[in-house]
Amino acid sequence: MKIALAQINPTIADFNGNLRKIEDFTTRARSLGAHLVVFPEQALSGYPALDLWEDPSFVRENALAVKKLAEKNREIGIIIGFSSENKARFGKPIHNSAAFLHQGKIKALKHKTLLPTYDVFDEARYFEPAKSNPPFKFKGKNIGLSICEDAWFDEKNGSRKLYQTDPVALQAQSFADLLINISASPFIRGKNIHRRKIMSAHAKKNKLPFFYCNMTGGNDEIVFDGRSCVFDRQGRLVKEARAFIEDLILVDLDNLPSAILAEEISEIAEIKSALITGIRDYLSKCKISKVFVGLSGGIDSAVVCALAVESLGKERVTGVSMPSSYSSKGSIIDAQALAKNLGIRFLKIPISPLHSAYQESLKSFLSGNPADASEQNIQARIRGNILMALANREGGMVLTTGNKSELSVGYCTLYGDMSGGLAPLADVPKETVYELAHEINKNADIIPKSSIEKAPSAELKPNQKDEDDLPPYPALDPILKAHIEKKLGVDAISKQGFSRSVVKDVLRRIELAEYKRRQAPPSIKISPKAFGVGRRMPIARGSYLDDAP
Repeated sequence: MKIALAQINPTIADFNGNLRKIEDFTTRARSLGAHLVVFPEQALSGYPALDLWEDPSFVRENALAVKKLAEKNREIGIIIGFSSENKARFGKPIHNSAAFLHQGKIKALKHKTLLPTYDVFDEARYFEPAKSNPPFKFKGKNIGLSICEDAWFDEKNGSRKLYQTDPVALQAQSFADLLINISASPFIRGKNIHRRKIMSAHAKKNKLPFFYCNMTGGNDEIVFDGRSCVFDRQGRLVKEARAFIEDLILVDLDNLPSAILAEEISEIAEIKSALITGIRDYLSKCKISKVFVGLSGGIDSAVVCALAVESLGKERVTGVSMPSSYSSKGSIIDAQALAKNLGIRFLKIPISPLHSAYQESLKSFLSGNPADASEQNIQARIRGNILMALANREGGMVLTTGNKSELSVGYCTLYGDMSGGLAPLADVPKETVYELAHEINKNADIIPKSSIEKAPSAELKPNQKDEDDLPPYPALDPILKAHIEKKLGVDAISKQGFSRSVVKDVLRRIELAEYKRRQAPPSIKISPKAFGVGRRMPIARGSYLDDAP
């Protein structure tokens, strides 16, 4: 039996578009001689559909799409992820399901057993779990079919295992001849090596071939990296699809290929690909044709602009320099050089006249007091208004340029540099931004050397440097990672060699900035714990850090 894995990039709720894509991949698989083609989890509706799963009309349309797919493809077998009605009189109204289609009908219907409720996942909110999931038969083979988290039963939250049941092992014990898992498994930096080990272990432990079909592409804040793969019964990788791209791979179950070496790319190259995918798909799926990026001459805006060009093409990106009286000549030159290197449209709109007008209008309120952040924020908000006006006029979107380090501690201005529709670097720490800049410049000098080498500065007051207000980034980023991703507190972080007073100050800033993050544009998730859909914190709260010794 020849089996094709079709990793596709669906758009949430675009049933007609997704169905056309699925039919196209099915035709391609059939032309290659496949007897069975496998698609990812929730391939018909896109993942995650969130509260659309609670809309009866959404669920109905998704079920009709399955019926259409079955009727149009009678020869080849199809495994497809979708949402099905819960026929029982109790529990959640739908299941996260996989249908096996053949001869114009749904021949088997399987439901997901393990419903994740951590990080970006909240499936128990919507779905009823399967009570059992025995194999089904096709071409004389018993196929054990599982859905995404069903294969991750052994994962832990700290020292505690999340689940008691191993759905994949139960299928093997029920005399499955092969194991198939369909997934919508999001990208996280470094995750793929761990994922391969998990899938390989299922094959090796159960002595059965293991087929893994994963989604690719970006949906809002989440990016899926694909890398669908096949393992033989010894747990050896024998086939793998490409990363961050739609792909179709075919293997003969009765004559599996020889073991191959997994393709490895550097973590920073992975992150770059994930960000490019996230920008491209967010804009295309929102039907936005162009973007605007404020170019300060610094590294963050340079990296965002370069990623945007790789995602969308230079014709769809406009760089905007908005110098003030505090902007250095070098910063203006660097912004111009970047735009020239990228070949994008470049606009220069000085903000000094507008800033002076603001100061004149507010002089009775601002005079008599030392200059402070309120006057700095005026400049940032002027720039935000200019960018939004340009985007509104041309039907585009502003990409904000702030990074995770700044957003963590509130070193950003609401309605200023936070203005925009997408924040590509909001899950990228400052130190990683530098790595991205070097990766972008690997084959050519795109980002000016001076943008990378000069000390970071918002340039909102004379001789300003980020380190005037923040710990140096080589110290700040590890503190942020320890607290946000590893959930460590003051004591544990201080023992890693950081000043206790600095750690307390950083963690307190993280707490105080929650109201800003709640109003921030969506980001692109690349870390185990990003701000946004996977992290839920109250804004109005007390601080247990106040009482820490």
